[in-house]
Amino acid sequence: MPLYEYACVQCEHHFDLRHGADEKPTLTCPQCGGEVRKVFHAAGIIFKGSGWYITDNAPKSAQAPAAPVEKPAETPAKVPDPPTPAPTA
Repeated sequence: MPLYEYACVQCEHHFDLRHGADEKPTLTCPQCGGEVRKVFHAAGIIFKGSGWYITDNAPKSAQAPAAPVEKPAETPAKVPDPPTPAPTA
């Protein structure tokens, strides 16, 4: 059976109660006899890893190839000769 947390609306006393999920227990505060409400907490979710990217869940055909592609050898760029000065008269 799950354990539920309740809080009193009047005196704000918190207490736990174990009962079935389908049960609708008649609840009153054990300290003042006032009306109670169920306390809800956020679910704990932890994302681990380097990050979330579109390629994380992409099919294998959409991902980058495993082997590196060879590049052709680059030839150095030719530097143009400096212009020759014009003859003076």
